[in-house]
Amino acid sequence: MITMEVDSRNLEATEGDTILAALRKQGVHVPTLCHMEKLPPSGACRLCVVEVEGFPNLVPACSYPVAAGMKIRTRSPRVLSARKMIVELLLSGHPDDCLYCARNGGCDLQRLSQEMGIRQRIGVPRKSDKEMDVSGASIIRNPDKCILCGKCVRVCEEIQGVAAIDFIARGSRAYIGTAFDEGLNVSSCVNCGQCILVCPTGALSERSYVEDVVAALADPQKYVVVQHAPSVSVTLAEEFGLKPGTDVDGQMVAGLRRMGFRKVFDTSFAADLTIMEEASELAERIAHGGKLPMLTSCSPGWIKFIEQFYPQYLANVSTCKSPQQMLGALVKGFFAPRRGMDPAKIVSVSVMPCTAKKFECSRPEMAREYVPDVDYVLTTRELAQLFRMFGVDVGAMVPEATDTPFGERSTAGKIFGATGGVMEAALRTAHFLLTGKELADLKTQPLRGLKGAKSMQVQIGDLEVGVAVVSGLGNARRLLDEFTAGRRDLHFVEVMTCPGGCIAGGGQPFGADINAIRARMQALYKIDRDEPIRTSHSNPSVARLYKEFLGKPLGEMSHRLLHTHYAQRDVVL
Repeated sequence: MITMEVDSRNLEATEGDTILAALRKQGVHVPTLCHMEKLPPSGACRLCVVEVEGFPNLVPACSYPVAAGMKIRTRSPRVLSARKMIVELLLSGHPDDCLYCARNGGCDLQRLSQEMGIRQRIGVPRKSDKEMDVSGASIIRNPDKCILCGKCVRVCEEIQGVAAIDFIARGSRAYIGTAFDEGLNVSSCVNCGQCILVCPTGALSERSYVEDVVAALADPQKYVVVQHAPSVSVTLAEEFGLKPGTDVDGQMVAGLRRMGFRKVFDTSFAADLTIMEEASELAERIAHGGKLPMLTSCSPGWIKFIEQFYPQYLANVSTCKSPQQMLGALVKGFFAPRRGMDPAKIVSVSVMPCTAKKFECSRPEMAREYVPDVDYVLTTRELAQLFRMFGVDVGAMVPEATDTPFGERSTAGKIFGATGGVMEAALRTAHFLLTGKELADLKTQPLRGLKGAKSMQVQIGDLEVGVAVVSGLGNARRLLDEFTAGRRDLHFVEVMTCPGGCIAGGGQPFGADINAIRARMQALYKIDRDEPIRTSHSNPSVARLYKEFLGKPLGEMSHRLLHTHYAQRDVVL
């Protein structure tokens, strides 16, 4: 540890830290628009400048290391003037349509403008000659609102390993675009939405289906049902100022009914179905020499990633649909006929933590006779917007239970929302299917936590099964490269597109730090610890569905409704 002086106070810092890291550890606020935790500094925005005694120029705090005896001023007139000028210059070329912007009230540039007391524009806003890109199924790009901080480029390339976007041209003509300036729909973008989470302005936003859902709810000819993903109930509360990790499952269900949804289902039920099918598929592959390691298929961003970059491993991917699509198929293939309803009259809505789910529901594989399994996908953020539109106060709602037959779930289905949750749930059921006995300890600690890559060997009867968990496509890329190089110790691999899993998906609330994401994860594990039904094969509603309709896992009806196929996808690289 070293000692330095900051604004006339003596503070301790860790040798080797940057000034910014040291100041933040001590609770000293330093603004920035380009900094990303755990990535090398880019120094693009220069908002973090501070004054260091003995230095003729202001120093970027994000990239300069601390030193013993250093005297730093973070709020001197020179520093404040420089920061204000930077924001003024950014605003000088920025559209002033804040009232209509998707990030209104949550925009970092807007917040900094407020903090610095900027009340007058310098210069005239200059419209970009680049059109808004609305070609993508999940993400909309507005070049006019881009401030060239580079965070979207970095998360896409350095964390996700996709590199769908990059800087194009130089100087004042620089902008961010795709290869050959094509639309996102034909780019290598996997629709994960991590770029939306890090974008400080409204340059990137999800394609919204709020108005479509509102119109469907108002149509008396439509029977509108909704499903909600496992992680949504432990993240929605943050949109309403509640503590991260607060579980508002019952209040959310009540709010959805208040808005007019005829049935409210829990996607965790379909997660239990996924485990039954996936664990059976794994057991069959092991027993009959099938393609191993088997790779999970729950995360649509990951599916598009492997279709594009590693098609040689598509045979390793489970044929199971994602829980969202399984439940969508059951609503229109089982629920509708049982009710004597035309599936085309049902509007199936899902609330997901994931922007890639919007892309997934539009895939031609996810429709039967031109009727999509899921019609509209809303993100957690969009659900909060819908609640506000309808005047629903989540905190004031009296909790209600989800509807049967797709409301009862096990906690194994619920922990799908965290990285490692799918694997943990699958191991519980795979052990039972292969041995006829329950796991002695249902908690698999080595698979828990936010680490990007985890692996272990599990003894199931006489068989030692190698399993791995990766979250973030950069980690998935490294693991697939290991397979190419000859790694052969794994039987089953869980892959989640977003770092940390669905709890940190591209459709989750803005502004979450690592502590909020960890709180969301702990909330899911608390549910798993405290509730009685902890394995998918113990879910009585799942057993009843197989008995009355599906027959058995991997049976003819299961394959027709719950399984699909994927193929190599050509993209502009």
